[in-house]
Amino acid sequence: MRKVYSILFVLLVGAGMTVHAKERFEMLPYGDMESWVTRYIKESKFFSGKTKTIYAIASTDTTYTTTPFPYGKNGNPWSISNAYASVLGWIKVSGTTRPERRGKGWCCRMDCRLEDVVAMGIDLKLQIAGTIFLGKTYEPVPLRAANDPYSVVEMGVPYTRRPKAIQLDYKAKVEDSNIVTYAKATAHPKKREGRDCAEVYAFLQHRWEENGKLYAERIATAYERIWNDVPEWQNAHRVPFRYGDISKQSNYHDYEGLNYHGFRAKNSKGDMVTVNEVGYSTTAKPTHLVLMISSGCYEAFIGHDGNIFWVDNVGLIYDE
Repeated sequence: MRKVYSILFVLLVGAGMTVHAKERFEMLPYGDMESWVTRYIKESKFFSGKTKTIYAIASTDTTYTTTPFPYGKNGNPWSISNAYASVLGWIKVSGTTRPERRGKGWCCRMDCRLEDVVAMGIDLKLQIAGTIFLGKTYEPVPLRAANDPYSVVEMGVPYTRRPKAIQLDYKAKVEDSNIVTYAKATAHPKKREGRDCAEVYAFLQHRWEENGKLYAERIATAYERIWNDVPEWQNAHRVPFRYGDISKQSNYHDYEGLNYHGFRAKNSKGDMVTVNEVGYSTTAKPTHLVLMISSGCYEAFIGHDGNIFWVDNVGLIYDE
């Protein structure tokens, strides 16, 4: 299936380890949300001409360059919805995810926001959800990605273990509305019926490649959507993995199913192709972990303007 990275992602390097009766919590690398890169990027005059600030989860640093950020380097598994785009050579910056103070430390704040895109004096709108995930974003984002955002996102990281749950601290602000906004670089956003929410999900997959195409079996699924305000921090909250075929279970939802999200990854030739899930397995060995945390649950450019999702101390629970 997909091209295996030369740098093997090993969760054992994660910081922080807490032991309870016959199980163990292991923080994901940078999952304590204490380390961020602050990126200052100047937009082209075609847009604002201003220097904008966006962030990436990585070893603390500050940069002043349009050099693509090295997602996936130095053992860092995280990517983020913040990115800079190059549209016909013009630079545009977008950022809906950032660090925020939590006590004496930091957490991650993700906003759903109707963002202004001013191009040659014309005010256009984009509906964007703040998101963090395990994988890579390939910058600068080209114009074609406006129609297919996943074309520049490689979802998932190499991984071979069998956790029992995701664990994280979180709180949420979720708009109480049955109307969502659709805005894809338009001066006139549209309204649709729907209810947006924050979500956390992870998949364990066994992937392989045949004739340049990527395939996977789903080994385990962890999924939770947050539909209402959660104003106080929920510490050490767990989202359990369900192993095997979940489609027959009473609590199954369509959005948990195979191929619902249409993820991509690079094959052995370096081409970005769809990872086609062909079924479930209880016996296959995991090769990849997909993990996404977002302030919205809709596809790109649709959602509630105003949802906020805060997370901290993201890791995995294992049996001893």
